[in-house]
Amino acid sequence: MNKVYADARSALAGLLKDGMTIMAGGFGLCGIPETLILAIRDSGVKNLTVVSNNAGVDGKGLGVLLDTRQIKKMISSYVGENKTFMQQYLAGELEIEFNPQGTLAERIRAGGAGIPAFFTRTGVGTKIAEGKVEQVFDGHRYIMERGLVADLSIVHAYKGDSEGNLVYRKTARNFNPPMATAGKVTVAEVEHLVKPGEIDPDHIVTPGIFVQRLIHVPNGPKYIEQRTVRKRTAADAPAGAGGDV
Repeated sequence: MNKVYADARSALAGLLKDGMTIMAGGFGLCGIPETLILAIRDSGVKNLTVVSNNAGVDGKGLGVLLDTRQIKKMISSYVGENKTFMQQYLAGELEIEFNPQGTLAERIRAGGAGIPAFFTRTGVGTKIAEGKVEQVFDGHRYIMERGLVADLSIVHAYKGDSEGNLVYRKTARNFNPPMATAGKVTVAEVEHLVKPGEIDPDHIVTPGIFVQRLIHVPNGPKYIEQRTVRKRTAADAPAGAGGDV
């Protein structure tokens, strides 16, 4: 079975439909499947429910799908960097299902593990708990949260082989691995594509059994969400530079 596709459009062919649920990996703008997101935009599919820790920023990441109004609902834990998101939500044009970040991560992990629901103390007694089943265990109140399963998961990996085995790098390992297991179909974009056997088995994070399709994106964009800099001092300057830098 050939899992490697020539480009994002062909990798998503036959998978996209209006009203579907998509999980999109990454954390902020780090480790996001940008090439696959752009292909979803270009497909014109609409009324999407998107599961992601946030909605990108204006014009980048999932923000491009908000610009084209292809997203109907976001299931997220943080959306504070996107003005378009705020405007559409306040105008009643976008649904939001907010989750505490740990709860969101566990809902995704549970879905990938075949666990339909679990109990957590997070959110008890708050608006998060409204309408949810509550139980008492060992004298403490817990609320029930449902596991999440998506029609499609799109993820970004640092390295992958043609069998779909994936390795992630640093922050990109936050949400991409559990989402790769929680999609009925998972499509990955990888920075470095290698032959089977070239990845140390001990380094594989997502086994290829969870990945149905992948594309090679060797020079994908890497955005900085908020660039924070300070003026360099003489102590910071390279040896021999001399003077102010």
